Amino acid sequence: MCITASAHYGTYCEILAKLSRLFYFCVAAACIKMALVTTAEVCDTNQPLIHTGELRALQPIFQIYGRRPAFSGPVVTLKVFEHNGLVREFLEEKGDGRVLVIDGGGSLRCAILGGNPVVQAQNNGWSGIIVNGCIRDVDEINSCDIGVRALASHPIKASKKEFGEKHVPITIAGTRICDGEWLYADSDGILVSRMELSI
Repeated sequence: MCITASAHYGTYCEILAKLSRLFYFCVAAACIKMALVTTAEVCDTNQPLIHTGELRALQPIFQIYGRRPAFSGPVVTLKVFEHNGLVREFLEEKGDGRVLVIDGGGSLRCAILGGNPVVQAQNNGWSGIIVNGCIRDVDEINSCDIGVRALASHPIKASKKEFGEKHVPITIAGTRICDGEWLYADSDGILVSRMELSI
């Protein structure tokens, strides 16, 4: 809430409010655009990029969660193992339409993502979350307007220790993924591109 102590301050607040509305409009427009163009169509129209490895498809090992079946955005990578302190730390930040891709080592022994962080991610403007591991609080996550992919659900929570590596290359589902690449996901699967695609 802005306190208009002066005309200049009031104008400044109005500009910030307009920019904020514009940003969320752009994110929503990008999500709608992705929902209209399927990953299958992206593959069909970008065969040369598939052959060169600039466009890769992840192996179909993920379950679909959340209310947003299709999502896309620039990738942020995180590598952890049965600890979720860094996961929560990331999702407390503004997402700006990004996708957090977590290499949890494929562990099926505990959940490294739960309902509360997903609600935070939704509220902070993250487009989606990919988890090479387990999640929990599935009903809560499925009520959130965000896209989530994970191997499975598990009732045991992970340790809250902040162990892991940020912004490093990771390999999940047979695919190498680097920080800053672009991810596209829908009901057909998940694609990763070295750059944003004109779709």
